[in-house]
Amino acid sequence: MTSTDFIQLGIFLGILALCCPPLGHFIYAALEGQRTILHPVFGRLEKGMYALSGINPELNHTWQRYAICLSAFTAAGFAFTFAVLLFQGILPLNPRGLQSLPWDLAFNTAVSFVTNTNWQAYAGEATMSVFSQMVGLTYQNFVSAAVGIAACMAVIRGVARRESAGIGNFWADLVRSLLYVLLPLSFIFAIILIGQGVVQTFSAVRDVSTLEGGVQSLPLGPVASQVAIKMLGTNGGGFFNANAAHPFENPTAVSNFLQMLSIFLIPGALVFTLGKAVGRPRHAWTVWLVMAALFVASIAWTAHFESLGTPTLRSIAGQEVPNMEGKEVRFGAFTSAMFATVTTDASCGAVNSMHDSFTPLGGLATMVNMLLGEVVFGGVGSGLYGMILFILLTVFLAGLMIGRTPDYLGKRVEGREITWAVTALLLSALPLLGFTALAAVQWGPASLSNAGAHGFSELLYAYTSAAQNNGSAFAGLAANTPAFNVTLALAMLLGRFGVMIPMLVVAGSLASRRTRPITDASFPVEGPTFALLLTAVIVIVGALTYLPALSLGPVVEHMHMLEGRLF
Repeated sequence: MTSTDFIQLGIFLGILALCCPPLGHFIYAALEGQRTILHPVFGRLEKGMYALSGINPELNHTWQRYAICLSAFTAAGFAFTFAVLLFQGILPLNPRGLQSLPWDLAFNTAVSFVTNTNWQAYAGEATMSVFSQMVGLTYQNFVSAAVGIAACMAVIRGVARRESAGIGNFWADLVRSLLYVLLPLSFIFAIILIGQGVVQTFSAVRDVSTLEGGVQSLPLGPVASQVAIKMLGTNGGGFFNANAAHPFENPTAVSNFLQMLSIFLIPGALVFTLGKAVGRPRHAWTVWLVMAALFVASIAWTAHFESLGTPTLRSIAGQEVPNMEGKEVRFGAFTSAMFATVTTDASCGAVNSMHDSFTPLGGLATMVNMLLGEVVFGGVGSGLYGMILFILLTVFLAGLMIGRTPDYLGKRVEGREITWAVTALLLSALPLLGFTALAAVQWGPASLSNAGAHGFSELLYAYTSAAQNNGSAFAGLAANTPAFNVTLALAMLLGRFGVMIPMLVVAGSLASRRTRPITDASFPVEGPTFALLLTAVIVIVGALTYLPALSLGPVVEHMHMLEGRLF
C-alpha cells in the first residue's frame, strides 16, 4: 500500500465515522415515529398510506405477528416479481423485444431480489426489459432493504425494551424505512451519480460510430436510479453485466469512492441507532470500531496479495507486478481490492473487478468476509442483527469463562437466546456447505471454467454468496442451469430467513425480560477488552465452521501457484 492508498482509506473511514452517528440517530427517530426534518414533506403521505391500507401504526406486534407480517409481505413480493419476469415478453416498456425468462431463472432472480441478494445468472442489458428493471427489480431493491431495516429495528427494540410483549409494528417500520431513509437518500445519490456521468434515460439503445468506422449499439436505460438504491440498500445487482466496472454505472474515481461509501453508510449508521435506543453511545462506538478494524485488516490482506502479483508475473518482469487481470486500469489494484472488500463485507454484491481473477489468497479474503456472517458493517439491517447474534455469544462465553451470569445491557442471556443464535448460524452454514458438496460431485463440474482447486473455489464462492445474501460471483461459473438456479435460490432463502426469523425470536424473548441494574460486577460490553473478545468470537466461529472448505479451494490453489501450477 502506498501513501496515496493510506490517504484514500483514511478519508473513507473518516467520512464514514462523521456521517454514521447523526444518520443513526435520525433513523431511530424516524422509525420510532418521532418528528424529523422530513415529516413536513412525508408526514401526510405516511398517514395517508396507513389510512388507505387500514394499518394502525400504534399496534405493537409480538415477535410471532411481526414475523408473519414480514413473511407474508415477502411472499407477495416474490409472487409479483416472479410474474413480471415470467411474462416480461408481453409487458410494456420492452423496446428491444426481449423474451420472457425461463421459469427456473425467473424463480432464482425473484428469490434473489426479495432476499436482498441480487445474485444475477444473466446479463442485465441483454435479458431484462426496462419494465422488469424498474418495476420488478428496482422495486425489490427498495422493499427488501426496508424489510432488513425493519427486522433490525425490531431486534434493537428487543434489546432496549423492558418487560414488553411487542417489538414494534412491521408495517410502520416498513413504510418509515422507505419514506424517511431509503427514498430521500436514493434520490440525492442518484442526482449526484447523474452529475458524474451515470446514464439515466428511457432510451433502450444508441448506435455510435467506432474509431474503426464500424457501428456499435450501446444499451442504455434508467441506470443511475437503480445504482443509487442497489448501493444504499446493499443489494448489488447491476444494470449491466459488468456491474460497477461498466463506465455507464461507475464512470469516475469520484463515483467509485461514493459508491463504496454508500454501501457502508446505512449499515454503519444502524450501529448508532442501537446506541441511541439503549442509551449507550460507547457501546455503539465499540461495535462500530470492531467492524472497522476487521474491514481494515481485510483490505490490508487483499491489497497485499493483489499488489504482490504471482510468481509467473514476477519471473517475467523481474520484479513485483500488481495483479491487474480482471481489473479496470482506471481503478488500479488497491482501489479494486478496496471495492471488493467493501462489497463482500457488506451483503452488497456490486463489483468493479472480477473476483475470479484475484490471486488465490486475495480471493480467499473476499470469501472470508462473507463467511464471517457479513457482520463487518454487513447488509442493511442484517449486518447489525447478525452482529448482535455474535455479541450474545460473546457475553455468554465470557460469562462461562469467568463464572458470572451472562447479561447484555442489563438483560440476562439465557439458553433460549443462545439456542436460537446457534440455530441461525447453522441455518446459514448448512446450505452453503451442503450444496457446495453436492454440486462438486453432481451438476457443478459441467459449469466450471477452471479445473482443480480454483474450480472448487468457484463453486464455494457461489453458494457462499447465495447463503450469505451477497450476490457477487467469481464470474467463472456458468450458473444459469436449472440445478444451480433452484439450489442457489434455496440457499438464499435459508440464508436470509434462517437468520432473520431466529433473531426475531431472540428479540421477543429479550423484550419480555426484566432488566437488572448495570453495576461494576456486570460484564462490560464496551471498551478494548470487549472489542477483542467480540472479534475473537467472530473469527473463531468462522474458522471452525469454514476452514476445511477454504483449505480445499484458495489455500490449495495458493500452494499450487507457488509450484508454478495454474488453473
